[in-house]
Amino acid sequence: MSQSDSFIEEVTEEVRRDKFYAFLKKYGWIGILAVVVLVGGAAFNEYNKAKNRQQAEAFGDAISAALGADNAAARADALATVPAEGDAQVIAAMLRAGELEAAGDPKAAIAVLAPLTADDMLDPVYRDLAVLKTAMIGAADIAPEDRIAQLAAIASPGAPYRLLAEEQIAAAQAEMGDVGAAIEGYRALSQDVAASSALRRRAAQMMVALGADPAAE
Repeated sequence: MSQSDSFIEEVTEEVRRDKFYAFLKKYGWIGILAVVVLVGGAAFNEYNKAKNRQQAEAFGDAISAALGADNAAARADALATVPAEGDAQVIAAMLRAGELEAAGDPKAAIAVLAPLTADDMLDPVYRDLAVLKTAMIGAADIAPEDRIAQLAAIASPGAPYRLLAEEQIAAAQAEMGDVGAAIEGYRALSQDVAASSALRRRAAQMMVALGADPAAE
């Protein structure tokens, strides 16, 4: 290689190096920022996971402690003090309603469930369960017509507790004296392939109790 060619190559290499450094100086901060964001995002994700895990463990411990109380009334009082947010708060409310019912205070249990039944933003799995529990807990105090109206909203196809709601509707119809409608409701349940064997058996037993033949079409 001649001295001229060597010189040209060195100059070319120097120009490339200068362009590279100029590029880094102009755009290098983007790469640095990307690394910072990536590392920071990973760190935040791990922190968030650890925080959620700690909250879940604390909630579980608080629930266990509350349910360890001597009687239903004490358990209900303890559950009222459990710190919780979101789904955990809903679960604590459901448990408290059950303990209040066991303590012989259905009205208080229904009052605990009332905000859940009225929350349209709540997951239907929770809201519909609150409606179902309200109808069952309040069977002695809520008129059957009102229970049917409440349950009809959660008995639509695809609803998570449709079959249980239909069972309660049939029970309310029987209570009202509308035996024909109750029998048809129980018959539909006894033939529903989506119903559990226990539910189909209960429906057949109720048909017999109402004077109908479960095997009849």
